[in-house]
Amino acid sequence: MMIGRVNPKQTLDSQGIKGASVVHYNLIEPALVQAAVARGEGTLGLGGAFLCSTGQFTGRSPKDKFVVRTPAVENTIWWENNAPMTADAYARLKADMLEHVKGGELFVEDLYAGADPVHRIDVRVITELAWHGLFMRHMLRRPAREELDSFTPEWTILNCPSFKADPAKHGCRTDTAIVLNFDEKTVLIANTAYAGENKKSVFTILNYLLPGKGVMAMHCSANHAIGNPVDAAVFFGLSGTGKTTLSASPDRTLIGDDEHGWSDRGIFNFEGGCYAKTINLSAEAEPEIYATTSRFGTVVENMVFDPETLELDFADNSLTDNTRCAYPLDAISNASDTALGGHPKHVVMLTCDAFGVLPPISRLSPAQAMYHFLSGFTSKVAGTERGITEPQPTFSTCFGAPFMPRRPEVYGKLLQEKILKTGASCWLVNTGWTGGAYGTGKRMPIKATRALLSAALDGSLDKVEFRRDPFFGFEVPVAVKGVDAALLNPRDTWADKAAFDAQAKKLVDMFSKNFAQYVPYIDEDVKAAAIG
Repeated sequence: MMIGRVNPKQTLDSQGIKGASVVHYNLIEPALVQAAVARGEGTLGLGGAFLCSTGQFTGRSPKDKFVVRTPAVENTIWWENNAPMTADAYARLKADMLEHVKGGELFVEDLYAGADPVHRIDVRVITELAWHGLFMRHMLRRPAREELDSFTPEWTILNCPSFKADPAKHGCRTDTAIVLNFDEKTVLIANTAYAGENKKSVFTILNYLLPGKGVMAMHCSANHAIGNPVDAAVFFGLSGTGKTTLSASPDRTLIGDDEHGWSDRGIFNFEGGCYAKTINLSAEAEPEIYATTSRFGTVVENMVFDPETLELDFADNSLTDNTRCAYPLDAISNASDTALGGHPKHVVMLTCDAFGVLPPISRLSPAQAMYHFLSGFTSKVAGTERGITEPQPTFSTCFGAPFMPRRPEVYGKLLQEKILKTGASCWLVNTGWTGGAYGTGKRMPIKATRALLSAALDGSLDKVEFRRDPFFGFEVPVAVKGVDAALLNPRDTWADKAAFDAQAKKLVDMFSKNFAQYVPYIDEDVKAAAIG
């Protein structure tokens, strides 16, 4: 049985996916919510939000992600970071998954990835779960209903949470597998109900395809000045650095919160929605994101709620710290209608330095920007994991190593070229600790961070005096109106200056040891940028 709207020449049968008892094509949000509740996939929450659990997996499974190794991609995939799967093993896995879906019920959503029609890809998502279809309708971009009549998928994702892979037969590590085949333009996802695997698989595809066209793929948020899309900024950052919070400024228009491309035409959001963390979310700190958790159709993952009142417990992490909600971008009042912007005037790299060494803001040269982009530094703090008694550095190249199919320097050089071509200003912003390391110092005041970032974006920061940092070599403002001058020189905030010097040298050494892996692949100016 076939239900819904689809290009009659592009049914699942035409793709060789046959035998399902019922196929739902392109159901809209109310129908997907209704189906998900009727099938027992979750609970209808306050305001019509859909409350669900992702089961065993409450986050991504990066060690179970594979790329099919074929001659076409052999020399362009970063194999040290992407586990290979043979074409034969993939073929066996695909055949078994296609046999598995026979007689079952499937939900199909035909969607766009990329707000710029020149660079978007058309993606078909096939799932066993209605709420996965709802999730991906939020996360990707939705064609007009009439566009579905001629929609032709370039890429297809087949997601079967109820199928367990066989490592001996399918060449994988466990009974969970996420497999990308760039020759067949197909993604297979087995034995995980975590919806983020769908989203990040699309991001990985774009991270491979776009650089080949000279388009920079970025794990970043982005915004622009109200009424002026040309005045754009991008914000790179790993989890916990403030990427979503700082880009969602009420005095700027939000382009997107997670994934973007930078082409010769400017920047564009890959997605049509947001996937926000909800642990300790509050109406006071993030009123609009908080409001989405009681909005019709919002997907709320792994949050504990009262079974009678359905009230969400934002502080309860008993299921996972990675509680999240997914909603369309138009749920945010200051979001861009087009999800497009001009070439960034500002490239901001966010880090949470728990060592208390990095200044709250620093100006980077293009070479220094590439150095810090390839480094992708933030830090874990004591108490976050068993055995950690002092800050531990975390280096995730390009601020998103798990989603990088190409070698890091490919993205680094492309970013450096675009910065040089457009003249974008580059900034490193530390939202971590000052006055000492974690446990001794205190968190950087958010008021100071916002003031410094605003000064950078409006151009006033370029007019102040700068000094050269003796450890990292970047430029640091000496005095900024409305900001305590002591904050701008981290050494001044430490009671023990010798301890600061030792901590700074220790952090520089960590950077240097991590960066050694890129030295054979980069230019001399970037090597020089590593020296303070």
